[in-house]
Amino acid sequence: MKTLDSPLDNQPQLWGHPVGLYVLFFTEMWERFSYYGMRAILVLYITAKTMEENPGMGWTDPEALKLYGWYTMLVYVASIPGGIIADKFIGQKKAVLWGGIILVAGHTILAIQQDWAFYTGLGLIIAGVGFLKPNISTMVGGLYREGDDRRDKGFTIFYIGINIGAFISSLLVGYVGESIGWHYGFGLAGIGMALGLAVYLWGQKYLTHVGNFLGNADNPDKEAYNRPLTKIEVDRMLVMFLSFLIIIVFWGAFEQAGGLMNLYAKDKTNRMLMGYEVPASWFQSVNAFFIITLGTAVAGFWYNWKKKGKEGSSLFKMAIGLIIMGFGFLFMRFAAQQYETTGSSAMYWLVLAYLLHTIGELCASPVALSFITKLAPVKYASFMMGAYFAATGLGNKVAGLLGEGAADAGEKTIFTGIFIVTVVIGILVILLLRPLKRLTHGAEDIVLDDNDEAEGLELGGNNTLIERN
Repeated sequence: MKTLDSPLDNQPQLWGHPVGLYVLFFTEMWERFSYYGMRAILVLYITAKTMEENPGMGWTDPEALKLYGWYTMLVYVASIPGGIIADKFIGQKKAVLWGGIILVAGHTILAIQQDWAFYTGLGLIIAGVGFLKPNISTMVGGLYREGDDRRDKGFTIFYIGINIGAFISSLLVGYVGESIGWHYGFGLAGIGMALGLAVYLWGQKYLTHVGNFLGNADNPDKEAYNRPLTKIEVDRMLVMFLSFLIIIVFWGAFEQAGGLMNLYAKDKTNRMLMGYEVPASWFQSVNAFFIITLGTAVAGFWYNWKKKGKEGSSLFKMAIGLIIMGFGFLFMRFAAQQYETTGSSAMYWLVLAYLLHTIGELCASPVALSFITKLAPVKYASFMMGAYFAATGLGNKVAGLLGEGAADAGEKTIFTGIFIVTVVIGILVILLLRPLKRLTHGAEDIVLDDNDEAEGLELGGNNTLIERN
């Protein structure tokens, strides 16, 4: 049996994980409801004609994709100042609180049918996500002791929460926005964020030991902030920055979902199903649905894979995820080819593409979040999480540029190019895996207390075994 010698050991538990995980789960679920709900209709609203029954802004597709690229990039790049402010001034817990408040204001203003409100709302959402996103993810990692094998599972649970919000919002906000009014959809997204903020305020009693500001003079952890980085920490910072290159490529491809693939669903896909035309925005829920239904299976596969002694490092999973996601664009190439031949493409191409995109995402994204919390020095914890999301933002900008390029090069060329680049880069990472892993200095090794049983095994969360390396 373990001795209870730290706040992390004394946390209330639910289903094998700290209760605080579920507070953050529901907070992030509603925040992602607001973000993905708004994202599902953003490009559709911008490109809708001004004289239609449900009028939009009347922009061209390339103009809308350019704004989409800048907006989604800035949403994530804002995580860098959000992380720095948390690390140096207010702590992660208060940063999440202020982020939630700003997001409620941003989504509420976005519901006003004025140009000034549109741009002001987007600006506030960028700032709010910058405060909330990196810091809530860092807090998830802070719920677990170093070497606790439940951490990856905890991030998978957290990630499923993100996608429950994304799934519900794509259906509800998408339907309201397309069928009733775009600004009603934006307003509904704001209600979701208000619910997330309420959950976070209610659950503070389960988060007393994580996300606190460490810069106060009387804080026992202040020493970790003042000392210079060690050689091991420098190496770990280096491998994290190298991993961000994978992240940029991954999201540059994946985020075609909200832009080019969203417009493709609207304009070039036969969406008739049993006499009903499926709203284009509903396809944004397919990815989230697959994550909810496949998340546990994919996490279980990797757990058993590693338990058998096979390669299971985060970098390997990220590379495999990149390759699998890339193959999803083969289906989009087939869709574009069918459109060139018949003037329409079938819905199943989009569904199959989203299936592979989802499996690739489940291999790469939650693991990448956990990877950062394992390697980042304490003094730069939120900054490095912010840098991770900034890399995600740069990927979003790349996605927008690729979407704009489709106007000249054509969708088939863009989809084929994405497939080739992602697969090649994924293979290169696998070939360089050994030297990259050396830079982590064993940060992903699983360790247990000396008080654990001699066999080196114990029953962990979700009835899984924690093994000593």
